[in-house]
Parts: sequence; structure tokens; C-alpha cells
Amino acid sequence: MFEDLSSKFDKVFKFIKGKGKVSEATIDEFLREVRRIMLDADVNYKVVKQFVDDVKQKALEKNVIRSINPGKIVIDTITAELVRLMGEKKTDIKFSNDVPSVIMMVGLQGSGKTTFSGKLAKYLKSRGKNPALAACDVYRPAAIDQLKTLGEQIDVAVYSDDSKDPVKIALAAVEFCKQNYKDTLIVDTAGRLAIDEEMMREVEQLKSKLNPAEILFVVDSMTGQDAVNTAKEFHDRLDFDGVILTKLDGDSRGGAALSIRAVVDKPVKFVGVGEKLDAIEPFYPDRMASRILGRGDIQSLVEKAATMLPEELDEKKIAKLEEKFKGNKFDFGDFLDQLQQIKKMGSLSSLMGMIPGVDRIMKGKEIDDKPLRQVEAVINSMTLKERTNPDIINGARRKRIAGGSGTSIQDVNRVIKQFYDMQKMIKTFKKGRGMNNMLRNMGLPPNFSLK
Repeated sequence: MFEDLSSKFDKVFKFIKGKGKVSEATIDEFLREVRRIMLDADVNYKVVKQFVDDVKQKALEKNVIRSINPGKIVIDTITAELVRLMGEKKTDIKFSNDVPSVIMMVGLQGSGKTTFSGKLAKYLKSRGKNPALAACDVYRPAAIDQLKTLGEQIDVAVYSDDSKDPVKIALAAVEFCKQNYKDTLIVDTAGRLAIDEEMMREVEQLKSKLNPAEILFVVDSMTGQDAVNTAKEFHDRLDFDGVILTKLDGDSRGGAALSIRAVVDKPVKFVGVGEKLDAIEPFYPDRMASRILGRGDIQSLVEKAATMLPEELDEKKIAKLEEKFKGNKFDFGDFLDQLQQIKKMGSLSSLMGMIPGVDRIMKGKEIDDKPLRQVEAVINSMTLKERTNPDIINGARRKRIAGGSGTSIQDVNRVIKQFYDMQKMIKTFKKGRGMNNMLRNMGLPPNFSLK
């Protein structure tokens, strides 16, 4: 996420950090580079001009020219202005006093509205809501079937009927929610490949009839400035309440994330960070600024760990694992548990990107998840006896495990070696020997590869 933008900011920051003293001309030179970086990232040119002007004014107000540490003042000012540009604080979804609270999803075709409707339903359900989905895209082939499939995966009701009138379907879905005690209705509306009068008239009718608590504009963040232009056109017609940025995990530039709030004056409320239905994050401007500037996002990483399934964080289970550590009885079953917990937190790439400095280390590289899957396959091909007592795994057993897991004997040997390495590491866990130990103690294979 934002790898290109982060690396460029890192280079220009080194320039200003190396200055013991600065003049106004030095600041202008530095800010010219900042301007170029942001324009290259496809940030709206008016937003860039205002941003650079504000940074200069506030840096001068802090007497940066006379400061003994001017670099810190300038960088801190840029950080604060990035946060302000993106909205300053997290903005939650509003719910009405009426039942159900209606949330309308709008945007162009291909922006990810339908998938994000499912993600949002799953997210709200995990936080105590009882949502339903309304299939109001009656034009795109298979849109209704897609929404029904998503609903089945997350165990959320999807209302649809044979009517070709989206307004009738939506109003009937409201009645369905009232009769079935659903407190939230997420309405998936139709999009087009480009903005046209028919589409806008339809969503305006839906807004008028449903009186939604929230209208959320869904946009593909990778389209950069086009995303901002589209948002402005939708906002002029609908006055929507918030923005959803999808595919943010694949966005190396960040133009939409940096521009959209300033252009439409509406908050980004959520971002999509992957294809899975739990790949959704609330938008925190301060944390996003931290990622953009290459400082990671440890707070979000901790929260991901904290929201894992209760049974995995059960105190008895933790105590049991601690006893195994103390008695050196950590086995392959425990090893597999650790790997599966990591998988539930997201892809390795997204997790590593939250650790300060890792974006720079990984520049131009991609973390390969294959070793994780390979380790799982090998352990799943072991018998219970082999998992609990790895010392019995001789040559014949290794050959059988390799055949059962679709791997080679060398792969099996590697997994077994990783396991014994991890056992040794558990003994030295409290000594804290750097990032490699930290990653491995999270349950990652000790030699996961970068491609």
C-alpha cells in the first residue's frame, strides 16, 4: 500500500533531515519536491497547491528557519497536514432511529459495490448489528446471484424479487427487515461504466423513497484522479455521506486517498484491503498518514490481533500454551494453530506493511505466502502421533508425508527443521533477539521468502 509514495517521501525527507539550518529558499526547494511527489501520485493539483502553501506557512510560523532541528519541524508539519487533508479523525457510520437503518451503496460499475456490501454486512454483524442486504442492481448480469452468494457465505439474508424496479425492491426489502427483526438494510444499487442521467435519476429516486441514514460512495482507489472526479459528480447530485475506497492494498500511489476528502468535503469511512470478506478497515487519517510516510501502523496490527476469534484468545488456551512452552512440549499441532491464527489476520504482505520500516525493506518485492501453505499441508498430512511426537518421523514416514501433502521429502525435512528451530527459539523468547525472532514467534515460517 502506497509503496511508491512512501519511498519518494523517504528520499525527500533525508534531504531536509540533513540540514542543520535552513533558509526560506531551502524550504521552497524541499516543497518543490513534495509538490512533484504528490502530483506524480495523481493527487488533485488544487489540493497539492493548497497543501504545500499550508505546510510552508505553518513551518514558518513555528520559526523553522531559526530552529536547531528544522528537519523535524518540517516533517512534523507535513505529517499533521496529511492527517488534516484526509479528515483528522475516524468517522463512524450513522444509524437512524428508524428500523431498519438504510445504508445505500452507490458508485460506478466495477468499483466493488456488491463485494463491499457483503464486507460491510459482515463487519456490522460482527459488531452486534443484525443486517440484511437488498439486491437492487437489476441490470448487471449475475449481480443478484453474486450478492446472494456473498449473503450465504456470511449468513446474512439477501432480499430480491422478480421486479425490475429497484425502488419497489428496496421498499419491499425495508418491509422484509421490519418483519424479520433486521435493524440494518444495506442496499446494493446499480452502476454504469460511466456516469449517465438514467443511473443518477434512479439513485436519486432511491434516496427520496428510502430516506437512508447513510449514502456511501464506493470507488476504486487505483483509478486515482478519475476516482476524485467521479466522486465530485456523484456528490453534486446525491450529497452522499461518506466514501469507501476499495482495492487500497494494490494502490502504490495514493492519489485518491489524499485528494478525495478535500475535493468533496466528505469523510472516507472504510477501505477495502483485499478480496476476502473480512478485508475491510475503518479509515483512520492519522494511521494512513503514518503508512504513507513509511512509519507503519502498529496500532492497526495490534487491533487485528485483538479481534481474532474469542476461542483463540481464550485465557485457558493461552495458559495451556504457556505451560507447553515451559515444559518444552510445544508440538506440531501448536505450530499449526499459530500459523492459522496468522492467516486469519490477513495476508503476510498487509501485516508486514504495518510494521515501521518494512515498506522500505520490501520495496519492489512481494511476500510469498506459499511457504505458509506448504507448512500447513505437511502438518495436515501427519498422523496425530507424529504431530505430538515429531522424533518418531523417520525416513519412511517422511516419504509418506511428502506424498500426502503434494510436496517433496526435502520440503518435509525443511518443515521439520523449522519446527525444531522454533522450539529452540521459544527458549530464548524472553531475550528478544530482533525482528526475525519477533516474526517467527508470531508463527511465521522462519525462512518465508521475498520475491
